[in-house]
Amino acid sequence: MVKSTASIDSISLVIPAHNEAENIAGVVRDSREALLKIAPDWEIVLVDDGSTDSTVAVAREALGDDAKNLTVVRHERKSGYGRTVCDGLRAARGSALAFMDGDGQFKAEDLVTLASHLDEADLVGGWRTVRADPWQRSVISGVMNILVRTLYGLNVKDVDCGLKVMRREVFADASPILAKSALFNTELYFKARRSGLRVRQFGVPHYPRLAGRRSGGRLIPILRAVRDVIRLRVLLARRWSPPVRIADDAR
Repeated sequence: MVKSTASIDSISLVIPAHNEAENIAGVVRDSREALLKIAPDWEIVLVDDGSTDSTVAVAREALGDDAKNLTVVRHERKSGYGRTVCDGLRAARGSALAFMDGDGQFKAEDLVTLASHLDEADLVGGWRTVRADPWQRSVISGVMNILVRTLYGLNVKDVDCGLKVMRREVFADASPILAKSALFNTELYFKARRSGLRVRQFGVPHYPRLAGRRSGGRLIPILRAVRDVIRLRVLLARRWSPPVRIADDAR
């Protein structure tokens, strides 16, 4: 049974999208229904990452009268997953922040389950119980998770799962985000853990992409990702330290 999310007064859901006109209508309609169950004040922040199709127009039409709850952030050129999500999070106004991929491979209803745990955690992430992707992508993801656990000391499952909910303070503490790619997920988990914030994960279903092109899985981006995992760890060691928190009894 899903717990009450009454303690959340406003929530913003960031949806990154690049040429998702065939998928986005169902995604935003399902998102509206889920967000209404989480908080009375909600918004969808659609980050159009250099789309050349009608992604934004389709999203507005799908929401109808609720299009007033849609905020659009536009990239003139494709900027990459991490930068796209973070631009959306910076534009969001909710006290709770969430993000979900725009390709329809997650169900927005699972955000309700994740958000219900924000009373006991600051960052709640999903992990894909079964990946609905080609085996190559699953192998690549497994290798990346091993690298992250080894180099970052993170005991988390499926670090790159594109379904997360957090309190605004988590993103504020993690900013500025150094990673520009999907590696920002690793940076988010790492900084939250090192900042003493509460992190929880729950298994979520993952569904096949019904339309559009799947990105990723090519050799050069994979090798670049491995390089970036190492580079980011070095940058974090040099440029970042956890925020100093005042103990409750000292305030």
